[in-house]
Amino acid sequence: MMGSESSVKLPPGFYFSPTDEELVLHFLYSKASLPYHPNIIPELHLSHHDPWEIYGKALSSENEHYFFTEVKENRSTENGYWKEIGVTKPINKLGMKKYLVFNLGEGIETSWVMEEYHISSSPDENWSKWVLCKVYEKEKKMSQEGASCCYSDEDIDDNGTDVSWLDEVFMSLDDDDLDQTSLPN
Repeated sequence: MMGSESSVKLPPGFYFSPTDEELVLHFLYSKASLPYHPNIIPELHLSHHDPWEIYGKALSSENEHYFFTEVKENRSTENGYWKEIGVTKPINKLGMKKYLVFNLGEGIETSWVMEEYHISSSPDENWSKWVLCKVYEKEKKMSQEGASCCYSDEDIDDNGTDVSWLDEVFMSLDDDDLDQTSLPN
C-alpha cells in the first residue's frame, strides 16, 4: 500500500546490506514482475516525506533507509526537493542507479543523498513503474564503493581547498563507472 506509515524493523542481530545487483534483481525485479513479491521494503510517497522523516517508515539498517516509490513520483516535499546530480551508474545489465541530493527551499544543498535504482530495457525506456530508493546522510555513509565515510565541513584536500560532496562521489567511482553514463547495449 502506497504511503504506508508502518515501521519496518529487522529482528535483533540482522543487518540489511544488499549489493546494488541484489537490490535490483531480488527486490526491484520482484516488485515489478511478481504479483506476490517479498514485501520487506515498504512503499512511500517520496513527496510526503523529507529525508529526516523517513526513519521508522522505510526499511532502515544502520543509517540507510530503503523504500519503493513510483517512477513518476514528484520529488518535491514541503521543505525542499531531490535534485539529480548527473551521475548514472549501470548495474551490470540489470538496471541503473542515479544519484540525487536533497535541497532545501530554493536550492540549499543538504547532506542527504539518495541512490535511485531503476530497471530498464533500454537507457531511455522505463521497464517498471517502480524505483527502489536508498537514502542516507553523506557524513554517515558516502558510498558502497568504499570511499571514506566520515566527512565534515572541516575536511579539506591536500591543497588546502574544500572538496565538495559531489567531488567525493565522483572520486569514489571507478574510472570505468564514469565512462558509462547509461546501460550497455
